[in-house]
Amino acid sequence: MATRVSCLEVARTLLLAWVLVQVTGAAGTEDIAVAYNLTWKSTNFKTILEWEPKPVNHVYTVQISRPLGDWKGKCFSVTETECDLTDEIVQDVHQTYSARVLSHQVDATSSTGEPLFTNAPQFTPYLETKLGQPIIQSFEQLGTKLNVTVQDAYTLVRRKDKFLRLRDVFGQDLSYTLYYWKASSTGKKTAKTNTNQFLIDVDKGEDYCFHVQAVIPSRRTNQKSPESAIECTNQGKGVPREMFFIIGAVVFAAIVFIIVLTVSLHKCKEAKAKRGGKENSPLNVA
Repeated sequence: MATRVSCLEVARTLLLAWVLVQVTGAAGTEDIAVAYNLTWKSTNFKTILEWEPKPVNHVYTVQISRPLGDWKGKCFSVTETECDLTDEIVQDVHQTYSARVLSHQVDATSSTGEPLFTNAPQFTPYLETKLGQPIIQSFEQLGTKLNVTVQDAYTLVRRKDKFLRLRDVFGQDLSYTLYYWKASSTGKKTAKTNTNQFLIDVDKGEDYCFHVQAVIPSRRTNQKSPESAIECTNQGKGVPREMFFIIGAVVFAAIVFIIVLTVSLHKCKEAKAKRGGKENSPLNVA
């Protein structure tokens, strides 16, 4: 009988201990929020993972991995809700990356069990990074030809310690669309190229305005970049060439007149000063 009572007491003690462990564990994690709304923000391969919420009594650690690869820790024990993963994804922009955000106590050594975490959507940089706004490097209109050159933006992808441009990364997958119209109208026309040069036919003597847009047609999403700033040609209709010679001659004549007038006034002033000096001198007595 005494043995049975002892066994019951041991069982009750073990059960109580288990309950206390569960309560303690729950108390330790009740203030730890699980990350949510994990979002990739990437432009020209500059890539940041963002999430919510702001931590209160805990911190975050981010992990990233390639397919069949090990998890690699980034942004350890941070209170921010973003992590720059550019240096990882630019190593191979064709890979598909997995990432997750771990929530844990400030002192990770005092926590028990696995930390809470949330997986981010998988991310393939080559297919998903957004294209930045292109820049028109130069343009020239000669007669009936308009020549426009687009400047490729630099990316953070490196090869042999050199940052690559968009064209270096995407090659023939990258194209540009030119939207152009007469400055005196609103009707737009388009032209496309797989290079960075446009050479299009225009009407002689007409000014044109235009902007460009980068495009990757093979993509399902994020195909197009924002449009560049608008540029316009100027055929110089307002002032004929002969007018510049006339204006130049008038300016030259005005400068000569001012110089002659200044010299004349200076000489007159000197002569007047000499006459005044003689009139004020005493008369000679014989």
